[in-house]
Amino acid sequence: MSVAIVVGALVAAGTYLILQRGVVRITLGFVVLGHAANVLLLAAGGIDRRGVPFEGSPASPADPLPQAFALTAVVIGFGVTGFLLSLAHRAGHEEGDDDTEERRG
Repeated sequence: MSVAIVVGALVAAGTYLILQRGVVRITLGFVVLGHAANVLLLAAGGIDRRGVPFEGSPASPADPLPQAFALTAVVIGFGVTGFLLSLAHRAGHEEGDDDTEERRG
């Protein structure tokens, strides 16, 4: 239950930040949404403690697939963050600020 609340709060905060005007805030929104996706993926694999992945251990081993998905999501999140921050830097260099509303029209 608490993991669902954390994921919901992160998605709400990320959505709020994406709807802001500045590119840096939009970037932070995507970062927060990436964290929400990672928490959701890891929670899908089970949040209880599992046994060690050795032969003959009495407990069931942890599922590595959600961890691999989370690692892939982290790498994609780094790429998106780098791209959006480079856009913000370029906009700040050319326009003086990163406001997205002034570029319309």
